Amino acid sequence: MKIGLSSYSLLKALKSGEMTILDAISWVADNGGEHMELVPYGYTLVDNPELADAVREKAKSAGIALSNYSMPANFVQESDEAFAAEVERVKLHVDLVRRLGMKHMRHDVTAFTLPRECMTIKWFEDNLPLMVKGSRLIADYAAQFGITTTIENHGFSVQASDRVQRVLHEVDRPNFKTTLDVGNFMCVDENPVVGVMKNLPYASLIHFKDFYFRPYDQHPGGGEWFLSSNGNYMRGAIVGQGDIDIRKIVKLIKQSGYDGYITVEFEGMEECKSASRIAMDNLRRFWDECEV
Repeated sequence: MKIGLSSYSLLKALKSGEMTILDAISWVADNGGEHMELVPYGYTLVDNPELADAVREKAKSAGIALSNYSMPANFVQESDEAFAAEVERVKLHVDLVRRLGMKHMRHDVTAFTLPRECMTIKWFEDNLPLMVKGSRLIADYAAQFGITTTIENHGFSVQASDRVQRVLHEVDRPNFKTTLDVGNFMCVDENPVVGVMKNLPYASLIHFKDFYFRPYDQHPGGGEWFLSSNGNYMRGAIVGQGDIDIRKIVKLIKQSGYDGYITVEFEGMEECKSASRIAMDNLRRFWDECEV
């Protein structure tokens, strides 16, 4: 088991110019991270091969792995031409993953921002064929490079555990798995412990994040709150300090025998560097203290 950090956790520092992605790699290594996930927000690599090469070499010199590349994608397009263009765009990112020397990537299958009518099971089923077709094309393209492609429980339409499994089974490719995010089930009002129990057997990589949760009829006041699919209030938290039963989830994962990369994500209001450090320290402590 190796604990690391998503570059998305440092987004505020990246966007403000406080650090570059190369600085972020050094920061993760200096603060106990064993690997780093690349999420191209606050920087881009697919259109900047020189920076991509620098990222690859920086990780090598810092002694940490580049564990995963996560990107947005949307296969639910209104025309065959738009669908084909999106597939070709995602393939360029597969080529980037190969250039970076990485073997694991996550892509979405729908837009992240969706109106409520696109969060329904009917919309999901109506558009499932496009999600499956796009995912198969990308998985098959990535397979020639030994790259595993994954769907995350992410984006409201395909965020519940059963919907993730539905896509996985329909795509039916040996190199298509799930990046299991322990917190994102809460965004669609699914118990995170239950979601982890159901999808853990399909996971090739695990994200740890935490949230504060308040019921729909108990407005929490100011702050960076957002709404779950059913209108409950949520806000990002430091791992181990929110309302998700992180220790129980750690025990489930440890009992399963999972021994791969575990990535911390921080999306809260606190200063991102100190919050990310605390989150990684908490998760390592929980893992070491957990008896199975």
